[in-house]
Amino acid sequence: QKKISDILEESAPKPGVPADLQNLLHHHFSEKRSVIEMEELKLSDSCFLPANDLTHSFSSYLKEICPKWAKFRKKHQEKSSVVMLVLCSSALRCLQLIRSMTAFKGDCRVLKLFAKHIKIKEQMTMLEKGVFHIGVGTPGRIKALVEQDGLCLNSTKYIILDWNWRDQKLRRMMDIPDV
Repeated sequence: QKKISDILEESAPKPGVPADLQNLLHHHFSEKRSVIEMEELKLSDSCFLPANDLTHSFSSYLKEICPKWAKFRKKHQEKSSVVMLVLCSSALRCLQLIRSMTAFKGDCRVLKLFAKHIKIKEQMTMLEKGVFHIGVGTPGRIKALVEQDGLCLNSTKYIILDWNWRDQKLRRMMDIPDV
């Protein structure tokens, strides 16, 4: 019997497409929602920016898809919210992306939104006290912050999914059942 890591190792990395997320949402919610509710969950292709074609660094990709970043950054003054939210599969990957976005972020304030060594109350306090432009975190922690009203998504302009990165077991974010 083949392991998932064997199967994934054989498949070459390919950029994600909107259909990948649509299929994942449909698969996850189809048994829990009515047909009408499922229609409301559908996102048109215009909701999606081009995927990183794996030729860009993270900073150059962000510069390409967010040409008006300086304008959004300057306008943003709301506490408990971010302009850009980056979702990663693990805390270690979050740290890698934060380090790799230095050329893009400039003087922006970046907040780590993951559970490793950071209590949720501390993150909620930080969000309430300061203005942050970019939040980088794991789906579980971001979900918990939103549910506890610690993170407001009203002023969020971009949600970036670290869709194509594979961990040590060669799983992408969408391959992890908890996500």
